[in-house]
Amino acid sequence: MNKILWFGYIGKNKTGFLSPCEKICQNAARKRVHRCDKTYSPPMLRRIKNFYTYSIVLGSLFSTAIWTIYRLGKPEEDDRGPIDDEFSRLPWFRQYLMRMWHTLKYYEKMMEEPQMAKLLPNIVPPPYIQSPYSLVLEIKDVLVHPDWTYQTGWRFKKRPGVDYFLQQCSRNFEIIIYTSEQGMTAFPLLDALDPYGYISYRLVRGATDLVEGQHTKNLDYLNRDLSRVIVIDCDPYTTPLHPDNSLVLTKWLGNDDDVQLFDLTAFLQLVADHQVADVREVLRYYRQFEDPIEQFKDNQRRLQEQNQESIQNLPACERQWTLTLLGRSQ
Repeated sequence: MNKILWFGYIGKNKTGFLSPCEKICQNAARKRVHRCDKTYSPPMLRRIKNFYTYSIVLGSLFSTAIWTIYRLGKPEEDDRGPIDDEFSRLPWFRQYLMRMWHTLKYYEKMMEEPQMAKLLPNIVPPPYIQSPYSLVLEIKDVLVHPDWTYQTGWRFKKRPGVDYFLQQCSRNFEIIIYTSEQGMTAFPLLDALDPYGYISYRLVRGATDLVEGQHTKNLDYLNRDLSRVIVIDCDPYTTPLHPDNSLVLTKWLGNDDDVQLFDLTAFLQLVADHQVADVREVLRYYRQFEDPIEQFKDNQRRLQEQNQESIQNLPACERQWTLTLLGRSQ
């Protein structure tokens, strides 16, 4: 057996055991391999490195935990020293734990609830002009549609009829944007959508309630008469406390042939023209339909047909005057 074959061989003799000479050769070969491998480290050195690494990580975590307990759990102080509270009679370490837990719950409550009890200022008294109704609008899938691609990232498409909708509704409605979007997203969009200032107020995610992981809108904080508040949204679960104030539309998916905002404008103008005392009665009726605006259009068509039939049954002279007043010709 030559040298090459001998090094490739396991090194056992006929009896299956290594001879002293073969052991020396095998150990020398292992040492040569270890010297060539720069990443190799002895087992004892690896254990020492792992011990110090784990010690540093665990020590950092322990120090952070102790600092957090001390920082959030220490009692409030004044010129005389620490102020007694409901946790002062507990053991020292438990005091700090309970105060820390109380502080964390306080911060969690601040994040879940709006920062102010009144999101809007009081209604202006006469002789100042106050719109008779408040129109609360969502942005996403109502006024704009978000779109994302690898090339452009996030973009927002403007819905057909937005300019006409805002202009017409601003005559009889106080327009309020109330969205669950972040302010850094909503404000630039509204600046582009409303260059003429038809929107009176802008409320973003910080003004919503966080309930079971979903941002909801509590209309009690609006500081407005809810009998004259109409919420336009495409999500029925954003106003769980006031479902009768919501008109839930179908989501706009970005199609260019959409005319729903024009039909919605006609619906809102009809509410204002009839001076509805409590809009919740009207919205409660349309809430039972999957597409309330389409149902409104069907109701208008049926009413027009009934009026046409009643006009046809009038005498000729009265029919002529009625058609003239309605803006129609025979």
